Amino acid sequence: MLSVDPQSSLTIPPLPAILCISIGGVEMVTRIQKWGNSQGLRLAKQVLEDAHLSVGDDVDVTARDGVVVIAPARSVRGKQSLQELVSRIPAGYKAEELDWGEPVGGEAW
Repeated sequence: MLSVDPQSSLTIPPLPAILCISIGGVEMVTRIQKWGNSQGLRLAKQVLEDAHLSVGDDVDVTARDGVVVIAPARSVRGKQSLQELVSRIPAGYKAEELDWGEPVGGEAW
């Protein structure tokens, strides 16, 4: 099926399901393929390395203005271990008791 650009007399063929990916200077062309009931992309190892991604990593996939954007997933609450969270506490940190004011409602003190 061909489409006509309303701004000109040119006939534009539909875009094939091929993406050009450029990350960190590495560029590749890949094709969207059907895998079972889903569709998928194969990405070169070098593209993943340059994006600091590995097999099994979670990614966010969004479509913006007709462009598919794949980015490392943002951390989701509950996806980090207690050890990871505690390791972020600055050296020398001292917890202090906070005064939240007088009880309001049915709190038992």
